[in-house]
Formats: sequence, structure tokens, C-alpha cells
Amino acid sequence: MSQAEIDFAYHCAVHKLKPEREYKFHSARRWRFDFAWPEYMLAVEIEGGIWTNGRHSRGAGMEADMEKYNEAGILGWTVLRFSSRMIKTGVAIETTIKALKLKEISK
Repeated sequence: MSQAEIDFAYHCAVHKLKPEREYKFHSARRWRFDFAWPEYMLAVEIEGGIWTNGRHSRGAGMEADMEKYNEAGILGWTVLRFSSRMIKTGVAIETTIKALKLKEISK
């Protein structure tokens, strides 16, 4: 787990959220979500290396992510994507809580 994933997991624990880690959402591909709430079809992806020219910010990696996220959307998933900065500032957990509340209301 990256430091950003550890931090997000901690924020989830503080707010008593219990996501599944490394959730495999596609039967034919090896795609996994960093964090997922399958009952709400809500996923969180932590985008590492975006400031250091990492995989998520180079062409081939971005296209692979697009394919994964598009397929997730077709299957009905809501995918929230966060940077390490968004986790540190609290934006990630606030957005996740907001999405979970809206999903709960619409159930």
C-alpha cells in the first residue's frame, strides 16, 4: 500500500467506513479498485505519481486507466479519483462521505 492509501484507509477508519480493499470488479479482467463499497457500487481510486511523471500521468498508463474507468461506468460503478494531496487536505474523505450518503438516500 502507498502512503496515500494508508492515509485514506485511516480516514475511513476514523469515520467508521468499511470499504473492501483491492476489490475485483470485473470477471474477465484483473481490474481492481483500491477501495470499494460494492453494495453502493462506489469505488475510490488513489492516483499515485501524478506529480512525478508516474504511471497515471503518462500516455499508456492514462489510457489503461481510461479503459478501466469506462468499463466500470458501463457496469454502473461510480468511481471517485483522488490524489495524495486531496487525501491530506481531507477533500477525499469528505467527497467519499458525501457520495455514500447520496447512494444511501437513493437506495
